[in-house]
Amino acid sequence: MTAWDTARRARDTRLHAAARFAQGKRVAASDATALLEAVLRPGDRVCLEGDNQKQADVLASALASVDKARVHDLHMVQSGIVLPEHLDVFERGIARRLDYSYSGPQSQRIARLLFAGKIELGAVHTYLELFARYFIDLTPQVALIAAVSADREGNLYTGPNTEDTPTVVEATAFKNGVVIAQVNEIVDKVPRVDIPGDRVHFVVESGKPFYVEPLFTRDPAAITETQILTAMLAIKGIYAPYGVTRLNHGIGFNTAAIELLLPTFGEKLGLKGKVASHWALNPHPTLIPAIESGWVSQIHCFGSEVGMDDYIRARPDIYFTGADGSLRSNRAFSQTAGLYACDMFIGSTLQIDLQGHSSTVTADRVAGFGGAPNMGSDPRGRRHPSQPWLQAGQEADPDTPAALRRGRKLVVQIGETFGDKNVPMFVEHLDALKLADKLQLDLAPVMVYSDDVSHIVTEEGIANLLLCRDKNEREHAIRGVAGYTEIGRGRDPKMVQRLRERGVVLRPEDLGIDPLDADRRMLAARSIKDLVRWSGGLYAPPSRFRNW
Repeated sequence: MTAWDTARRARDTRLHAAARFAQGKRVAASDATALLEAVLRPGDRVCLEGDNQKQADVLASALASVDKARVHDLHMVQSGIVLPEHLDVFERGIARRLDYSYSGPQSQRIARLLFAGKIELGAVHTYLELFARYFIDLTPQVALIAAVSADREGNLYTGPNTEDTPTVVEATAFKNGVVIAQVNEIVDKVPRVDIPGDRVHFVVESGKPFYVEPLFTRDPAAITETQILTAMLAIKGIYAPYGVTRLNHGIGFNTAAIELLLPTFGEKLGLKGKVASHWALNPHPTLIPAIESGWVSQIHCFGSEVGMDDYIRARPDIYFTGADGSLRSNRAFSQTAGLYACDMFIGSTLQIDLQGHSSTVTADRVAGFGGAPNMGSDPRGRRHPSQPWLQAGQEADPDTPAALRRGRKLVVQIGETFGDKNVPMFVEHLDALKLADKLQLDLAPVMVYSDDVSHIVTEEGIANLLLCRDKNEREHAIRGVAGYTEIGRGRDPKMVQRLRERGVVLRPEDLGIDPLDADRRMLAARSIKDLVRWSGGLYAPPSRFRNW
């Protein structure tokens, strides 16, 4: 006779083994490692939260401290490899296999461990892709999550940094897995119930706030005149002619410059109310002046940002907030919004090749992708029209009848021709290909594929790849904005001139922009202190960004 509840009985066995460390659902932080040793089994799939910003740091430390004779060969499935403990488990042999999305702070160390054979790599995913696999073939047996507070029944309040928690808990709790939550404190009543207690098996009171990375804070004082120039080109050459109102900005100083130019340069161009009103975006502090100037209608957030809580609470018309007044972020929902509801993604990368493929993988860094491939891809399942989408589709495919023509999402890569340490952004072959060969991967970790990229913006100008009619035109459009890199010096000047005449390549002068006008005085805020003033004192930047 077939038994249909083996997984449930296995979960109950784990819960019974761990019960001696709990009073109800409550577990002392000093017993966290022992709790994990009781719950975990060798080879388990474990989701450790590990988000873009929010980290279950106490549980990460507890996991890195388990007896590897009892717990080993775990398969870690998590969004972010951010803390040292996330890789300590591989160094110690506690974990063996990894499927993840993002590893910015640990990108160099993860590369070393991959090359040393300490990590067996499943894949580098986009966020939505990894979330999807939680419900198909990477369902966690154990989930280790973080929240602000819990009550005695285990109801969780995640606060503004909800991020991945609902997705992780949904996949684990409803497929016979064990959910363990780290909380700052246990209270009589949580401000709002973000995760119902019947989905949470144990609660570890850490007695301190979980770690949150201020990932989206950019100091305006660090924005260069070259970045201001690229922002001017993007606003006048892309935002304005397409009338982009629904969009996502990637992380970086180039997009921060755009945000700070909206109330100044954008105002001068008469674009308020015509562009940049509806966003899928974390609470970028550099967007405060645009919000205060009336540019922004609403923002849905993937996560929150350190120091923005009071400002968000005071702007409920802009942000999605709960009855308690705090932000409700959700990475899965916001990634979906960015994929299907936004008409444009604009972000930066480390390398772009001659076809337009881009990647953040270099010879000694494996940074992952995060959500860029979701934001920066043309969703072929989209069916609702919008003016920017239809216009881009017409440029890409002028010969198909309008009623049958697919629109196109605007996917823009923006950056300087030479990046940090004078390393060129444009290369003949991506380092991602070398990594794939070295690790014998079936698929190179390309962040955004060339057929999704619509525009490339540098200080040299804009390359509109939608208008390219063959591979040679595309290559020379890219060379045409690659500056004095080796790729740029390989251009055919006559070919690039012909592309300029057709509007495929746009120089600053073609847009009526004088590069000498790119001045820091154009920024609506030129320092973190200016952002605080714009917020009416509501923005409380992290201490490392304060210089007053």
